[in-house]
Amino acid sequence: MSEKLITLKETDINKILGSNNIKFDKIKNFFPHLKLISRGDKIKVVGSKEEISQFESKFNLFIDHLNKYNSLTLNQIERIIEGKENILNGDAKIIVHGKNGNLIKAKTFNQRNMVDAIEKNDVVFAIGPAGTGKTYTSVALAVKYLKEKKVKRIILIRPAIEVGENLGFLPGDLKEKLDPYMQPIYDALFDMIPFGKLNEYIDDGTIQISPLAFMRGRTLDNAFVILDEGQNTTNHQMKMFLTRMGQSAKFMITGDLTQIDLQDNKKSGLLNAKKILKDIKNISFINLDEKDIIRHKLVKQIINAYK
Repeated sequence: MSEKLITLKETDINKILGSNNIKFDKIKNFFPHLKLISRGDKIKVVGSKEEISQFESKFNLFIDHLNKYNSLTLNQIERIIEGKENILNGDAKIIVHGKNGNLIKAKTFNQRNMVDAIEKNDVVFAIGPAGTGKTYTSVALAVKYLKEKKVKRIILIRPAIEVGENLGFLPGDLKEKLDPYMQPIYDALFDMIPFGKLNEYIDDGTIQISPLAFMRGRTLDNAFVILDEGQNTTNHQMKMFLTRMGQSAKFMITGDLTQIDLQDNKKSGLLNAKKILKDIKNISFINLDEKDIIRHKLVKQIINAYK
């Protein structure tokens, strides 16, 4: 049995312990074979040399994170211990200014990779599970390019068939039919553009919302185009979409290869594109994973359970 005394000289120990030791108790749960005692500005660690070394390594990461970001939440403690801390916090890259001065940021490394990729390439595929901010970051980038007058319009597209429903059998006009499918995109737009201005953009065609099938025959110039739920395209549809690209256009394709809803054993166009387009210049693939999930911490656990 070994013993180690850690002294915190320049860090407020209360920021490590948390209110009523809630953070310290969280840390203890991850090291059940160690005896951890807090006294003043010191933490006493008792246990095997190997486990003390592991604890000290993680504890130093807590200190580094706290000193760099002035933040150490329960969720961040968990992610650091699991080696999955991927939130940029203070280093998050501002994408665009949203409503009421709200700053829309790339909050994880791979979200920032999406920002960097679209600046350097004309086509970017962002592939990853739910909750990783693929769609939200894509919409933020589109709004940024529109505000900076790098494009004249935003075109938002989704495959018409999802979870077994065909738009042709749903009531209402085109917009009414599309609205339920486009809600995640609307949610993002509402965060970034005032309601009145957003309606104006939709009415005058600056922001267009369309099912994928309506892209046939079009040439999309001077536009930031987002194909959301790209995993639900067939090979033919993906090729059709990508070949709509005109001058001064940016194409962003998002998708989750674990949520393919295609019927009759059709192969996903997104999966095929990942294989055959990866070596083409000016096309970039960003793979997001559970480290990029910024929803409730349970989402990560649920996604891992379904793997």
